[in-house]
Amino acid sequence: MSAERAGDVFAQALRLGATSVGGPIAHRGDFERTYVRRLRWLDADEYASLVATCQVLPGPTSSQVGFLIGLRRAGWAGAFAAWLGFTTPSALLMLAFAWTLPRLSASPAVLLHGLALATVAVVAQAVASMARRLCTDVARVAIAGAGAFAMLLHGSAALQFVVLAAGAVLGMLACRDATLPRGAAAAVTTSRAALLAPALALAGVVGAFAAAAFAPHGAAAFLGVFYRAGTLVFGGGHVVLPLLRDGLVPAWIGDDAFLSAYGFAQALPGPLFAIAAYLGAVASPPGGIAAMAALALLALFLPGMLLAVGAHHLFGRAASRARVAPALAGVNAAVVGLLAAALYDPVFTGAVHGTADAMIALGALVLLGARVPPLAVVAGCVACAMLAS
Repeated sequence: MSAERAGDVFAQALRLGATSVGGPIAHRGDFERTYVRRLRWLDADEYASLVATCQVLPGPTSSQVGFLIGLRRAGWAGAFAAWLGFTTPSALLMLAFAWTLPRLSASPAVLLHGLALATVAVVAQAVASMARRLCTDVARVAIAGAGAFAMLLHGSAALQFVVLAAGAVLGMLACRDATLPRGAAAAVTTSRAALLAPALALAGVVGAFAAAAFAPHGAAAFLGVFYRAGTLVFGGGHVVLPLLRDGLVPAWIGDDAFLSAYGFAQALPGPLFAIAAYLGAVASPPGGIAAMAALALLALFLPGMLLAVGAHHLFGRAASRARVAPALAGVNAAVVGLLAAALYDPVFTGAVHGTADAMIALGALVLLGARVPPLAVVAGCVACAMLAS
């Protein structure tokens, strides 16, 4: 029965991974229609509980929600099946992109430039959307602005950690009216697993830093970049851009190739974190493309899943502590600042080189705001870049 349920979870997640487009908000709507209304695997309050927990954690929110639903439905096998099914379609498409791009008859540089212009529009839309939702008062706007200013003055991976920590402290001082989402205390696993999962996530972070220190050019250090990003990426897939870029460019991959992958990923169904498959494939040695792509995917997703398991079980205790919600509010505001800084450098500065580029990016932003499908917007940016060249 457990194996049959896990297979059912995989089938449903695979269908969602192949058809659910539009980012985490759209994904969660598709999940609710599938898992709550159609399949009735959980009720609306239970689903809201899972979403509320994952929204305040680092990691890919929609994938975490699906992972916890799989865990509720069929245990650990169901959790893995949910993640694998939802991730596989977009990961395979990213692998195909990595293989196809160098073989296209058109100039790869022009294609990369068009994708980079699409990225400008997508990240700008994400910054605006997150700012409206997470910077709801003067204090949070100030935290976001300070974080962006600090990153633009001296951007580095280490400073990102400092900005997030400072956001938590400032949130506790200035966002005392912040509250946690309701209904976030329903448990999905045992207390032992709930304690072990975050401990494993923390051990992985220590291992990632150790690999970078002792063998900075080895495969473990490369995968450590993904693991660290997966541990600290509050705000979802868009925020993973600056974290991954600082760790991978230029040591492992060129800036143009990195930004083009981000632009292409916007047009795909499933989680934006699937960009890891492309990055792992591009940076892998010949003959190891599939293996490195799979390992990069696992490294980027794993910490968020482990933290989701632990946090959802322990959330009820944390919610009773007065400083937790203000700290999270400060962290979320700092995330907006990080993404705003990344929008300017490297996204805007790397893609926009003149008036024509600026007009293409602005047009793409307008189309996205008008709810034109992302695939059409990305294709339009590539076509305009080719005409302009």
